Parts: sequence; structure tokens; C-alpha cells
Amino acid sequence: MDTQHIRNFSIVAHIDHGKSTLADRMLELTGAVEQRDMRDQVLDDMELERERGITIKARAVTIWHEYRGERYQLNLIDTPGHVDFHYEVEKSLQACEGALLLVDAAQGVAAQTVANAYLAIEGDLTVLPVLNKIDLVHARPDEVAEEIEHSIGIDATGAMAISAKTGKGVSEVLDAVIREIPPPAGDPDAPLRALIFDAIYDEYRGIIVYLRVVDGRIERGERIRMMGTDKTYDAVEVGCFTPKMKSTGALSAGEVGYFISNIKRLGDVKVGDTMTHFRGPEVEMLPGYREPTHMVFADFYPTAAGDFEGLREALETLSLSDSSFSYEPVTSDALGFGFRCGFLGLLHMEIVQQRLEREHDMDMIQTAPTVTYKIRMEDGTEDEIHSPGQLPSPDKYEGLLEPIARATLLIPAEYVGALMQICADHRGTYVRQEYLSTTRVQLTYDIPLAEIIYDFYDKLKSSTRGYGTLNYEIVDFREDDLVKLVILVNREEVDALSSIAHREQAEQRGRSIIKKLRKEIPRHMFEVSLQAAVGARIIARENIAALRKDVTAKCYGGDITRKRKLLEKQKAGKRRMRQIGNVEIPQKAFLSVLGSAAEGK
Repeated sequence: MDTQHIRNFSIVAHIDHGKSTLADRMLELTGAVEQRDMRDQVLDDMELERERGITIKARAVTIWHEYRGERYQLNLIDTPGHVDFHYEVEKSLQACEGALLLVDAAQGVAAQTVANAYLAIEGDLTVLPVLNKIDLVHARPDEVAEEIEHSIGIDATGAMAISAKTGKGVSEVLDAVIREIPPPAGDPDAPLRALIFDAIYDEYRGIIVYLRVVDGRIERGERIRMMGTDKTYDAVEVGCFTPKMKSTGALSAGEVGYFISNIKRLGDVKVGDTMTHFRGPEVEMLPGYREPTHMVFADFYPTAAGDFEGLREALETLSLSDSSFSYEPVTSDALGFGFRCGFLGLLHMEIVQQRLEREHDMDMIQTAPTVTYKIRMEDGTEDEIHSPGQLPSPDKYEGLLEPIARATLLIPAEYVGALMQICADHRGTYVRQEYLSTTRVQLTYDIPLAEIIYDFYDKLKSSTRGYGTLNYEIVDFREDDLVKLVILVNREEVDALSSIAHREQAEQRGRSIIKKLRKEIPRHMFEVSLQAAVGARIIARENIAALRKDVTAKCYGGDITRKRKLLEKQKAGKRRMRQIGNVEIPQKAFLSVLGSAAEGK
């Protein structure tokens, strides 16, 4: 197809600003989905996406639209809005020439609106501002257009006002996409170059590769080489998404679609790789993507020791459809063999955990999340550590550095004071404050990432009644007075519950953890001591009383010494049990400790 009649674009916005609803109306308007098959969130086909009402994976779809008597092919990529899926947005934008910046006309510009807009601008994409939800009574399109110009710096005077829910103005948006967004610049006659921007695993057909053809043409039956992995495959099926997979036999320059070749091994496909013809002319690789930076780490351990290989296979399968998390095997004295996984954020971690449980039927114990720290050695070198268990004793290193996040907070003006206090309580450093309008303020703070993943987001939402939004990026590693907080159960260290905390907060956090454990660990036949320690100093302690059998129940009257003798005998037996007894810690005890951090998702 002539590239002049192709447009590749993406929809970017903050979470809940209506991206998936707008995609639904576009599919409906262009007839891509029949009315009887129409439902909300057509492109969100993952169970978790529909349940939570959020987009987790970017989805591509090809639609057709007539403009001035000519038929155009529009390749739309619907992207997530949550900060944890920033990487999905970044990948999707590389397959596009333009982006629709969707802003809620009632809520206004939010933190992720700004972040995604800058991503599109940095990628040299044409950005079209669109004001959604104008059918709401409290919509304020003129004010929001001013906010867009002030906070992002793009002209919003001609911003289209639409309602994705009712369909008002959606046809004009499609016309604007054809009119304003440039066609792809690829050469259909040049040697084949195609960018792999995603991949999913199908148990019947193997790996399905999502690709954007930049130059040349790919046809069914051709032999294809992946330049990054140097693997060759036959194109068994080539096609586009309408939104279901539809075989077209070929894809030419500028088009977006899929490629199937009975690829069985998960490691053979790399997102960001370049595809070209086998034994064809030499071509230059496309830029691809920078590797995602994992900032939150947690360990997953199978509940049954025999499920270790099953967990490995599940993680392998999941890593193909979500290339933004990593995993490596680890061992724990308390929990046995498992995997340390790296994530982009807390919600990302929660989604991976739930997908493992639902899609792969895995029963796991998950440790409390931690961030990446750096330790500075005596010779000046720096090493990364991903869990408190890797931290050596204080005499082995000179300094401990933690990641600092540049947090951008968009809030109503009346909550500025409360939020500044929250930032100060979380060791935040003030950077700047900007008024986007008389009612909206943008605060910028440098806050340790460990504080953000603990409970910062939860407090932000509570203090602003849900109107505050947060976006952050890692800017630096900074040294502070950090200590390793150790949890002891019956004087034995439980490495899975250890964490790194600021010295001033260690005692409070230690007390909080052992109080939760005291509620969750069942009583044993002997007394169980729970302790929190920093180095050799015990900073908090709780006891779980022993279960007691009424050994004097059959003593009716008589000398009191008979009862005392039986009680002393029981006490001596419990002392022996204390010396040899092993404490069973249930999974929900680990999850209760995790809870204080997970609330901030």
C-alpha cells in the first residue's frame, strides 16, 4: 500500500482520562468491530485489565477511515497510563509518527500527562491535544487548554473537544489524524527493515511477534533473519490486527502487524530487534529500545519446594509478553529456592504476581519489596545490591547510597501545605513550585525512592481527596544514614523479612513489622519471641505466649503442692521445647508485612 495513505499514531494520557474508551469509539465508528461484538475496553483483553479498568499492555489495531473521498489505513496503538508502564508507552511511540494527547476536561493536566507528552516530543512525534469528557457538568475546556500550554508548552488553541463516551467529536479526531500526522517515511522498494515492538506467547502457535515495517516488504513464505539474535525463520503467517488477527499475506513499509513462524524458544525473540531478509542486502539495525531500569525488587518463592521448576517456566513465559521485568535464582535459609525479580514499580510487581497466580496457577510467597542500593567500597568502587541480605557488615564498606526520585506532584492549590508536610516527613527535598492555573499547582521534590514505595502514594491520595497525581524518575544516588533492619523469630534471623531503613525510622518500622507478625503467627506449644534489631542492638520486641494445656484439670481439692508439682513439670517440658522447637511462619504473615508497602500502589 502507498505510504501516503498510512498513518501510525498512539493515544497517550494519564490513567483514567479515557484512552481505551476513545479507542472503542474509533473501532465502532470505522466499523472495525460489529455492533453485536462491541463491549467496553475492546482492546483490553487481559482478565486483570478488565477487572481493574486499566490498560497494562499496549495493543495495536488497524482501522480504515475515509477522508475527502480517499481511504486511509490508520494503525492505532492504545497505551497504558500508569507510571509503572512507562516502558510500554516508550516502546509504542517508536512505532508511530504522531500521538493524541488526551486530557480530562474536568480533571485537567495530570502528572503522567506531562511525562507522556514529553516522551512523544522527545521522539519527534506530532502531538495533537484532545480534550475529553466535555459532556461532564464540571468540564472546563478553556482552563485545561491553558494548563496544557503552560505545563507542556504546546499550542492548545485548536485543541479538539470530544466525549469518548458519547462519541461526540471522534470523527473529527480521525480527520485531524489524517490531516496533521505525517505519513511514514519508509521506502517500500528498499531492503526489509522491521522493528519488533512487542511479542506474546501462544501455546498453540508459539511466539507471535508484533512488528512495524520501516522499509521494504515482508511476505508469507519468505526467510527472515533477526539481526540481534542472528536467528532465521520462515514467515508462516503475516497479517494485521482488526482487532483480531487477520492474515494479509504481506506487510509493506509503514504498516503495523504480526509475524508467526512457529518460534518455540522464548529467548529467540528480543523486543527492539530488527528483522530483515535472510541473505538479503546488508542493512543498518534500527535503534531499538534502551533497557528498562528496574527500581523495585522482590523475591518469589514457591510454597511447595517441588514447584521451583514450574515457577521458572512461568517466569520465562511471562517475561516474553512483559519484557520490562527481570528474574534470577536466589536461595533463602527460611524459604528455600526462589527467584529475585526486578520491576518498574509497585503496581507492576503486583500485576506480575497476580498473572503468575492466575495464568500459571502458581502458589507463592513474596517478600517485602526493596529498591536498588549502591555501596561504596574503601577503594572507591561502587556495587549494586538488590536485597538487604546482600548488604555486608558496616565495616566492609564506606557508604550506603539510595536512589533519589525527582517527584512531580500535580495537586489542587488548597492542599499545598498538607502535601509539603508529607514530603518533609518522607525526607523530601524541595525543588520548585509552579502554578499552572489559579487552582492547580505543580510541586517538584527530590524524595528517596524507598519512601515512595513504602506509603507515600497512599498518603498523597488521602491528603488530596484523590485529586493529587504523581510521576517520578530516578535522578541520582545519594548517601544517607541507612541501616539494615533485621527481624528475629525465636532469636533466628528471617532474611526474607529484613529491610534497609533510615536510622531515625528504623525503630518505628521495626515495631510495626513485629506487631503485624504477632497477629499472624499462630501460637505454638512454647513461647515465641519476635525481635527487631539494628546491628547488635534490639530495638523492639514482642512475645507470642505458649499454648497451655490445663494439666491440673483432674486435681479435685487436696494439697496445693500436687497442682504446683504438675505445673512445674509442664514448665520444664516447655523449656526443652523452646530449645528445639521450630517456628512455622505462614504465608499470610509475610504478606501482612508487605501490606504496609503495597498500600502505596
